[in-house]
Amino acid sequence: MIPRLRFALLLCALLAGAALGLAFASEYWAELVPCPLCLVERWPYRIILAASLIGIVSPRRMAWLALGVCIVAFAGDAAIAFVHVGVEHRWWDSPLPECQAPNFTGMSAAERLAHMPLVPSKSCEDPTYLLSFLPISMAGMNMIFALASAIGFAVFTLRHARSPR
Repeated sequence: MIPRLRFALLLCALLAGAALGLAFASEYWAELVPCPLCLVERWPYRIILAASLIGIVSPRRMAWLALGVCIVAFAGDAAIAFVHVGVEHRWWDSPLPECQAPNFTGMSAAERLAHMPLVPSKSCEDPTYLLSFLPISMAGMNMIFALASAIGFAVFTLRHARSPR
């Protein structure tokens, strides 16, 4: 039987892998173009994957630390997704300069072409809906998922940090 802590770390890795897998699948199979904020939202999941896999093979004290890193990364991803949702609803401007429209004023045609991105991206203000019948953008779904994961693993940690297993 897998101890609860190792199982929680395995679950962190599976959830982070599923989130990244869904993002990549929607990009390649559904041909959804990610915006720069979408790409930033993927980084905490990479951190969670690394921390949880290291924690699974580490001593108990280090495994608890790895779970703490995972919780903070889930919460951080929820915060990034919240910023993205705010940008989509136009509550505030995006903090990333890549999300802003380029300013080509005073540039020649050659300079404009030189500043064009190699890969097309979409505006951070345009929400992407994975399910047409569900009025929640992918950033909103990510925010809910990451926040629920952070809370769930924090509750687990508070309940089981002192237990002998």
